[in-house]
Parts: sequence; structure tokens; C-alpha cells
Amino acid sequence: MSGAIPEAPTGVRYENVDASYLEQRKLKKSAGWIMLWALGVGAVISGDFGGWNLGLAAGGFGGLAIATVLMTVMYVCMVFSIAELSAALPHAGGFYSFARNAFGPWGGMIVGISDTIEYVLTPATIVFFIGGYMSQLLPAVPLWVWWCGFYAVFLILNIVGVELTFKVGLAVTALAMIVLAAFYVTALGSGSFKPELLMNVPADPGQSTFLPKGWFGVFAAIPFAIWFYLAIEQLPLAAEETKEVVTNMPKALIYGIGTLIVLTFATLILNSGVGGGAAAIGASAAPLSDGFKAIFGESITTALFTIIALIGLIASFHTVIYAAGRVLFALSRSGYYPRWISVTGKKTHTPHRALLLSGVIGFIIAWLCQQYSATVGAALLSMSVFGAVISYTVVMLCYIKLKIKKPNMPRPYKSPLGLTGAIVGVVLSVLAIAATLAVESNRPAVIGTAIFFVLALLYFALYSRNKLVAQAPEEEVALVAASEKELAHT
Repeated sequence: MSGAIPEAPTGVRYENVDASYLEQRKLKKSAGWIMLWALGVGAVISGDFGGWNLGLAAGGFGGLAIATVLMTVMYVCMVFSIAELSAALPHAGGFYSFARNAFGPWGGMIVGISDTIEYVLTPATIVFFIGGYMSQLLPAVPLWVWWCGFYAVFLILNIVGVELTFKVGLAVTALAMIVLAAFYVTALGSGSFKPELLMNVPADPGQSTFLPKGWFGVFAAIPFAIWFYLAIEQLPLAAEETKEVVTNMPKALIYGIGTLIVLTFATLILNSGVGGGAAAIGASAAPLSDGFKAIFGESITTALFTIIALIGLIASFHTVIYAAGRVLFALSRSGYYPRWISVTGKKTHTPHRALLLSGVIGFIIAWLCQQYSATVGAALLSMSVFGAVISYTVVMLCYIKLKIKKPNMPRPYKSPLGLTGAIVGVVLSVLAIAATLAVESNRPAVIGTAIFFVLALLYFALYSRNKLVAQAPEEEVALVAASEKELAHT
């Protein structure tokens, strides 16, 4: 695809590419709504296996519960907003595509960097918790060995082919849900769940057992409440690999968030109220495993469930690696990142270079955090959340702007919450950004992430803004729309 380049926005330059450029960067349509649902739920479901529980230490059960309600509202607002946007702008860039159309190339780059931080660091966070579960079974093996092994296996699965990626994602997501359901049933059926254990986090002076850290504890627990839902928003990245995307994408997003809400509150309540209660679960590296121990004791059954519990972490690890590859692919194909990253396999049509790069960076960051942070899991989680909530704020602002400025843009699906839902979502996401800095021990990691953000923007300002690709789908749609607007005004 080539030809004249529509007039570029101020401050950027475009280059034409020939047909071979896009031919080397082709994806393959493979997914229906069920596969997408599994991709979305699978990306998030590790949040029920570890990470969320650190919010018990930050805010007690009450603080985490209130934070979880607030973040549930935020995610519902966002999911309906991006369901509408993904049907209107079905491109592999996902949030970057939405921001590019609403706020131009600079807006696209800002969201692209945020998504990069989220999707590269989230697998690093998950593999840390995988190491925590494996260390309970084989404590002599160093954590980095587990990290390396799991990265290698699941990068290969993602590179081999997208059909295999979706099928493995569906299988491990279904198994993870069965594991969680088994825990819920046995926790209640065995009498191991005790409501009074929810309130055993020691209260600070003058505070209650429900809010042992006071209202600041609600604020501090927000990043951990986000972990129950983080990565459901990756689904629009699969747009170019989805059949009948304008109907299947919204359906998968809505069914996905509904499934996650049920799992979230069942896990929050039941896992916090077994064994040593909220105080012990809040300090656990493997809360679901400790939950099974509370029910079955130190037995073969517990060891078996611990192994099975890994499936939930694996489901998210596998599917978020997919997302990391796609966001790097889309930004590279459009010229924001170096173009060599986006080349896909001739037979597999998977972005193998982007996948490998994301894996190497994620492993290095996990290793660095282990060397220099005493709270590795919490630090990695906070870094992932920091990148995510920035993109949430911008994407809902995109929805608001496009709704007002482009009311006639074709929208095969429309959010039932409309502008009101997006505005509520923006307010809550800004609150979440502030909350990422609430836990003092995690601030160096978040500041480090912010430094990467600034460096990436400098790369765009000094170099890649002059190397954008006019024929990349996300850019072409935005440029054509801008040209049509100019013609209409003249």
C-alpha cells in the first residue's frame, strides 16, 4: 500500500512504505468470542492466586474490600467504553489506536508507553509469584531458574502460532476456574472459612478492626485491588486476529468482566477467612496454596492443589505475554518503536521478535528487583499498575473526546453507560494513579518506571516522531479521518 501521504499533524513526519512492509507484518484471524473471553479472563485470573492479598497488609480486609468495590466500578466503566471503541477502531494497537485517533501521535505514544510498561512488567510480576509457588515445592531451586524456564516455555508457545496460543489460553483458563471453584466449595464445606478471621489484622492506634489502617488503608490497598482485574483491557490488542470483531470483541469484554467480578469477591472473602486469616494471608507469597493448607493440612492433597494452583498463574502469564508481543508489534509497525521489532514469522504470522524482546526485558527487570528490592512482588505489581492506570485515564478521556468531537463515527456497539460511565472511570483512575505512590517502600520502583516513561518520550521526540509509517492501519485511519475533516471545512 503506497501513495500520497495525507497531511501529517504538526510536529511529526510520515514515510510511505510499499506492500512488502505490511506483508512482513501480517497477523492471522483465529479467534471467536469464546477464545477472546478466555484470553481476557486468563490474562487476569492470576490475580486470584497472588498479589491481591498484599492489600490486606496495606489496608486490612475492610480497606481492601472498599478499594475493590471502587476499582470494580472503574473497570466496569472502562470495559464498556473500550467495547465501544474497539468495535469502532478494530486495530492491533488497542489503546494506542484509540489515543492516536483522539489525541494525535503524541497521545498515541503516551498510551503506547503505558501499555508497554503494563504488559512487559505484568508477566514479570506473575512469574515472580509462580516462583513463590514452586519454591514451596522445591525450595532448593533458585527463583531465577523458575523464571527462565517458564519464560522459555511460554514464549515458544506464543511464537509457534496464534491458534495454539488461544487454545492453550482457553484450556488453562478453564482449569484455573475449576481450581478456584474447588477452593470456594471446600473452604465453605469443610468449615475452614471463619468470618471472624477477616478482621484479625492488628489495628493501628485509634483504628477499627474493619479499617485497621484507617481510611488511608483504603487508598493504599487500591493498587492491589486493581490486580483482581488488571489486563482485561488487553483484549482490543487481538482485534486483527479476531473473526467478526465488531460483535465478538464487545461480547468477550462484557462476559469477561462479569466472570471476573464473581471470582474477585469470592476470592477476597473466602481466601482471607481461612487458616491464619487476613493477617497471615496478607503476608503470603502463595495465598491460595496457604488456603488449601488450611483446609487439608500438610498433605499430598495440599501439594497436589499447590501444583494445580499454578495453572491460574500460568494462564495469566501465557496470555499477557501474548499482549506484550502485540503492543510492541503495533507500535513498531507504526514507527513509534524501531521497525525491526514488528516483523512476523512467514509461516506462523506471530510477532516473534516483539515476543522475545518483551520476555528478555521482563526477566531482567524481575532479576533487578530481586537484587535491589526487599518487597519484590509488591514492587513489580506497583510498577505494572502504574503503567496501567495511566493508560486507563487516557483511554477514557479518548472515549469522551471522540464521543463529543466525532459523534458520527461509526459505532457498531455503544456503551450503555455512555459519557457518564467514562467520566466516573476517569475520576477513579486518577485516584488509582495517586494510590500507586501511597506505599512508601514501592515508590522507588514506581519512580524508576516514570523515568523509563520520560526516556521513551524523549526517544519519540528526538527520533521516531520523524519516522512514522503512514500505511500502518492505526495511522492510516487517523490520517484519512483528519483529511476528510479538512475537506469538510473547506
